[in-house]
Amino acid sequence: MRVTVVGGGIAGLTCALALHSAGFAPRVHEAARKVEAVGVGINLLPHAVRELAELGLEHELAAVALPPHRLSYRDRTGGTVWEEPLGRAAGYRWPQYSVHRGRLQLLLLAAVRERLGPDSVRTGLLFQGFEQSADGVRARFLDRSSGRPVLDTADVLVGADGTDSVVRRRLYPDEGPPNGNGVHMWRGVAPHPRVLDGRSIVVAGGTPGAKFVAYPIEDGATASADTLVNWVLEVRHGPSGPPGGGPGRRVPAAEARAALSSWNLPWIDLAALAERSPAILEYPMLDRDPLPRWSFGRVTLVGDAAHPMFPMGMNGGSQSVVDSRVLAWCLARDDDAVAALDRYDRMRRPAVNAIVLANRDLGPEETVARAEEHAGPLPPGLAERIAARYKRLTGATVSQVNTHPSWTVPATTLGVTGGA
Repeated sequence: MRVTVVGGGIAGLTCALALHSAGFAPRVHEAARKVEAVGVGINLLPHAVRELAELGLEHELAAVALPPHRLSYRDRTGGTVWEEPLGRAAGYRWPQYSVHRGRLQLLLLAAVRERLGPDSVRTGLLFQGFEQSADGVRARFLDRSSGRPVLDTADVLVGADGTDSVVRRRLYPDEGPPNGNGVHMWRGVAPHPRVLDGRSIVVAGGTPGAKFVAYPIEDGATASADTLVNWVLEVRHGPSGPPGGGPGRRVPAAEARAALSSWNLPWIDLAALAERSPAILEYPMLDRDPLPRWSFGRVTLVGDAAHPMFPMGMNGGSQSVVDSRVLAWCLARDDDAVAALDRYDRMRRPAVNAIVLANRDLGPEETVARAEEHAGPLPPGLAERIAARYKRLTGATVSQVNTHPSWTVPATTLGVTGGA
C-alpha cells in the first residue's frame, strides 16, 4: 500500500515512522524548502512518549529532552494553588518530556531518513489538491524551486499539514478561518537559573489572557548553571486590537518587559527572561470546530490538521502522536484502504473532538481559574477531580497509559496487507 503524507512537521514525521513500523514505505512532502530547528517548547505526555518509545526512539528522546517531575499551579503572586507529580513520579512507566520543538522535529526527521531512506522526505513542495478514484489518489504539488507541477500517486493520502491545513481545506472548502478566543500568546526561550526545583512546569495566574507559563527544556552544564526555559505570557489587547504584523509578530523586549512588570513571581526573574530571549513571538490562541469526518475515501487527516485545539493540558502534540500510531495500525489490519481509514476515523475522531471542546472549557487549567474566582484555597478535592476528569477524557490516566494494548503491529502481520 502506497501512502503519501502531506506535511513534514511533528505529526507528519511521526506518521511516517509509525507507518514504516507497520510495514509501509510512506513518502513525506513538506512545503518548507528546508526543515530547521525553529520554534519554542513542547510537552510530550506519557501516552505520547510510550508510542515514540515503541517506535524505537526512547534513547534519542532522552538525549534531547528534559523530564519534568511536577506540575505547579500558582497565583499571580507566586503562591501555590495546587501541585501534582508528572511522568514516572506519578506512576507512569514512561516519563513526560519537555523539549524544544525544533530539536524534536530534527530528531524525527533523522529517524525517518535513516529508516526510510534519504529521499523519503521531499521539501519545497506546496500541496495544491488531489483527485481520487476507486484505484488510488493523485496528489498535486508545486515545486517551489522550479515552479513546476509535481504529481504523486498513492493508495492513501494523509493530511498532516497543521492548523492551516490545505488538505483539510480541500475536504471542507466552506469551513472558514480558525476560531480565536481573544487571547494572544507571547512565546520565548531564554537561559535562566533553575525555576523552583528545576523540574517543574509552572502555570500561574487565572483565566485565559491572564496566565504565565514557564518550564525548562534543557539542563545547564551544572546544577548552578543556567537552564533553557520556555515561557509563555498570555495577553488580551485593547479595543484597537493587536499591533500589525499578524501571527508571528516579533514582540520588542521592552514591550514584553512592561507587560511582565505587573506580575509578582518571586522565584523567577521575568525581566531577565524578556531581555535574554533571542526572539519573542506573538501568536493568537486558535482552534477549529470539531469535524463530523476526518476520512473521505482514501484521504484522511492527522494532528493539527484534524483537531487544532487551544493549548490547555499540553495535549495537542501528544494526541498527534497517538493519531499516527492508530492510523498505521488500522492500515496494517485491512487490505481495503477505504475501510481502514474509516476505522481510524471512528476510533480517534470522537475522542479527540471531545478534547477540543474540553480545552475550550479550560481543560485542567480550570484549576487556576477557579482559584482566582475563590481568591483563596480551593474546596477540598476540587483540583484532584478536575485533573482526574481530564486525564480520563484524554486517555492519559496512569492505568490507561500503562496497561492499554500496544499499537505496534506484530511482526507476523507485516507485509500481509501489501506494505513496503
